[in-house]
Amino acid sequence: MTVPLLELDRLSITYPNATVRSADGVSFCLHGGEILGLVGESGCGKSTLGRAAIRLLPEGSRTEGAIRFRGESVLDFDAERLRQFRGEAVALVFQDPMTRLDPLMTIGDHCLETLRAHRPKLDRATAQAKALDTLKTVKIPPERWAQYPHEFSGGMRQRVAIALALLLDPKLIVADEPTTSLDVTVSAQILDELSRLCRERDLGLLLISHDLAMVAQYSDRVAVMNGGQLVECDTAETVLQTPKHPYTQSLLEAALHLHAIADREAISEPSTDDSATAQTPTSQALSRSENDTSSTTSISATDPRDVVIRAINLTQHYTLAENPLAALVKRLRHGKAHPGRDRKIRAVDGLNFEIFQGEILGLVGESGCGKSTLSRTLLQLIPPTSGRVEFLGRDITQLSRQDLRQQRRQMQMVFQDPHACLNPMMTIGEAIADPLLVHHLADTVDAAKDQVLAMLDRVGLEPEFYDRYPDQLSGGQQQRVAIARALITRPKFVICDEPVSMLDANVQSRVLDLMRDLKDEFQLTYLFITHDLWVARYFCDRIAVMHGGKIVELGETQSVFHRPQHPYTQTLLGAAPLLSRTATSASFNP
Repeated sequence: MTVPLLELDRLSITYPNATVRSADGVSFCLHGGEILGLVGESGCGKSTLGRAAIRLLPEGSRTEGAIRFRGESVLDFDAERLRQFRGEAVALVFQDPMTRLDPLMTIGDHCLETLRAHRPKLDRATAQAKALDTLKTVKIPPERWAQYPHEFSGGMRQRVAIALALLLDPKLIVADEPTTSLDVTVSAQILDELSRLCRERDLGLLLISHDLAMVAQYSDRVAVMNGGQLVECDTAETVLQTPKHPYTQSLLEAALHLHAIADREAISEPSTDDSATAQTPTSQALSRSENDTSSTTSISATDPRDVVIRAINLTQHYTLAENPLAALVKRLRHGKAHPGRDRKIRAVDGLNFEIFQGEILGLVGESGCGKSTLSRTLLQLIPPTSGRVEFLGRDITQLSRQDLRQQRRQMQMVFQDPHACLNPMMTIGEAIADPLLVHHLADTVDAAKDQVLAMLDRVGLEPEFYDRYPDQLSGGQQQRVAIARALITRPKFVICDEPVSMLDANVQSRVLDLMRDLKDEFQLTYLFITHDLWVARYFCDRIAVMHGGKIVELGETQSVFHRPQHPYTQTLLGAAPLLSRTATSASFNP
């Protein structure tokens, strides 16, 4: 019998000052050439196990049981063996790439430092060639070599983090939500590459994710975590088609609810039996998309509803200056007359569109296509290179700083990572009250407290959350706080930039349903940015597909999903993993 590449044996972990175990008697093994998917809701202990495997738990954590790599006890490694083990034998891909990237180092320097730390005899030319080849694997072009992390989109930073993990050809990769920030096409390319490496190099991949569809497509086996315990572990086909544990069944049902598609043909020809269409959340979502006439009329130029946002020839261009050292070398080789090679990035390239009162416009596209740049330009966080943005008929690109500040009361944003937008030194109550104080809607925190408590109640949080801090909340609770903070000024327009991409299926469903209820209650208009096509299909009235700084397709949701016109839209839909391809809700009784 072959020795497992990684083995966890009755592993229990308790964090410092915690009374509850984050992992409680977990046992599983991973062999070379195998992909094991580890799924479960936020806070269930998935990431804890991934960090334990590489001994990156906080100092003072209590560990019981055993962690073995190729039969050796990882818990017994000395400092030198542990240093060699990390990187050369095992690599970790973090969920948030900015925790891995130094903002003061270029992407090229990151690669060279990683190689030199473990292979000091490698000359610079060889190291650079190796790094460029690895970056090419994750679709990072060589001209981005001299750029810094802040010059990359979130998805592109994640690609860099994956490249750094692959640089030293490890035998085991622990990937903690590696594709959360990536669009479906790049996600598929990277996971295809990781799968190929697993087979060809006999390396193991521990794939930690809340995306059941992705796990189903790429994993050989699936392990399900709940409350720190491993409740189910079997082949991907068995777990997803005949789940045994009630928690696995609920997780799968929530994912199917979000995807809202078990059969594409059923959507094209909805049932006429009213009693059947009212039975499940999924059928309700399908009925809404098929029968909501507002979705159809919203694509018409004669739509009777008010226009909330209008972009007119909106452009946002950036110039990437050539690396000074590279420019100097070229001048020395070719003379002073040698032209420079500054590169212009057309992040937003002459866009014209409208968002109507009360609708949800979904914006989808690959990482780096300009989605987030567009959102910041609409809010005038960055001024456009050219063109106009009209908000309720008023050109906000010409406003003074003071007028623009007042206008932003009506325009808010919900970010992808709620923890990053909440001050860790402020209580939840203080964080939500802050916009009221900034916009002079309340004189003191005490005066704002009643409004804050009412908003907490509206987003499903108890009054005791008022005095808690962000790190005392789960990911779903943090996102509810971020939503409450965005809505406390009673805005008319809200940009949601990947607001549920970091949440598991159960929490995603609840947060999206909450956002829809709040839209109706507060008469909101949403621009919903996402790379998850099935979330967009479930949530949005219209879909705009962005590619290379341009909107290549814009239409009613059903039309875009079932009759895509642009080749890029067709590529996106073909690459999106669909849970119903590998599992059906009819396979079990939740």
